Amino acid sequence: MRLALNGRGGKVGRVLGPALEQAGHQLVELDGAEAMVDFTAPAAVEGNVAAALELGVPCVVGTTGFDHARVDALARERGLSCFHAPNFALGAVLMMRFAAEAAAYMPRAEIVELHNEAKKDAPSGTARATAEALGGDAAIHSVRLPGLVAHQEVLFGGEGQLLTIRHDTFSREAFVPGVLLALERLPTLPPGLTVGLDALL
Repeated sequence: MRLALNGRGGKVGRVLGPALEQAGHQLVELDGAEAMVDFTAPAAVEGNVAAALELGVPCVVGTTGFDHARVDALARERGLSCFHAPNFALGAVLMMRFAAEAAAYMPRAEIVELHNEAKKDAPSGTARATAEALGGDAAIHSVRLPGLVAHQEVLFGGEGQLLTIRHDTFSREAFVPGVLLALERLPTLPPGLTVGLDALL
């Protein structure tokens, strides 16, 4: 597939670009692309998506912190699919799924998410999605420190016990399989914004 990759020089983009090419995709400019992949910044993503949709190019978005409703409306207007995941690591998706299951039995939970100090949004998109899956009222604690990539634990407290469900991303290579899956499934998605790798599993 011919892909436009926004954020090619960023932390994720530097890993993702070579991995996409190794998987047989060709990196091109937006006007020659069959799909766009965006790992940029919250302030840039809506403009990037709008530019792609204007050219009839569906999108896979890894950037968090943007307005989902506006992007969904843009994609529906154009009759194109747009996919967003707050986290493309398959293990993180499983962590959220297991946490949602645990919440049915242990409803008192708090979330601790840890990322590199350069991450713009806090709490992270993964933490917000997890809180929503738990029922929306779990407290979120955000940590931003050098040396971290992406880490999250969900702590469930009960009388005399603690259950911890944790996922650690040690390198950005962990996001590659999820992005490849999203690109593979993109043509089958309905117009508008589809959110979460869980929707593809």
